[in-house]
Amino acid sequence: MRRALLWCLCLVLLPLPAAADDAILVFTRTAKFRHESIPVAVQTLRQLASDQHLRTDHSEDSRIFTAATLAPYKAVVFANTTGDVLDAPQQAALQAYIEGGGGYLGLHSAADTEYDWPWYGELVGAWFDKHPPGLQTTHVILEGDAVEPVQWTLTDEIYNYRRNPRPFVQVLATVDESRYEGGSMGEDHPIAWCRAMGKGRSWYTGFGHDAAVYADANVQALLRRGLAYATGMTPRC
Repeated sequence: MRRALLWCLCLVLLPLPAAADDAILVFTRTAKFRHESIPVAVQTLRQLASDQHLRTDHSEDSRIFTAATLAPYKAVVFANTTGDVLDAPQQAALQAYIEGGGGYLGLHSAADTEYDWPWYGELVGAWFDKHPPGLQTTHVILEGDAVEPVQWTLTDEIYNYRRNPRPFVQVLATVDESRYEGGSMGEDHPIAWCRAMGKGRSWYTGFGHDAAVYADANVQALLRRGLAYATGMTPRC
């Protein structure tokens, strides 16, 4: 009986199969700084989504943010967006889409986006504050998946945020500030997290400034997890 219960639990935790026409929208419009890694981010997301039987549409046209256009998508990805990229009707369309059951996934400077829109601040979890100069190397500590935290080493531009999002989100990974210069958040520095938003889902990671990050197997595994959650394939983020 115990073995049967464990088997059922495993089935519940597995991602649901995607339909052939399931798709995500990858949005990369920038109104401020533009990351050179955007093409690599888009290609990586396209491959990871394909592995999960999802089609990827890529756009930098904010006019795509209408109720009718967003409705078919399982999730919208803000991949290194910056600045004010949506007008008021487009903001309303995204908010209705998420709160009605859609998914959001934010990469890196998605947290450097839409500072004048309080709802978006809650969606992304925490806005960008500043970052140390250049690329820095530190340990990433994955939370919640094992008795002991899983760690790996990563080099990227490491964001400090305007608030610690932990009281508002489920933190998935942190970085060790003692191993690099310029951290300002102390011993608890979240770098990936998720949360429910109405009937929808939000998932974010601060990784993704440097193009090389997208080839890291651990980052890819984290992004697969984010896509599965944001698209509603699994309740586990």
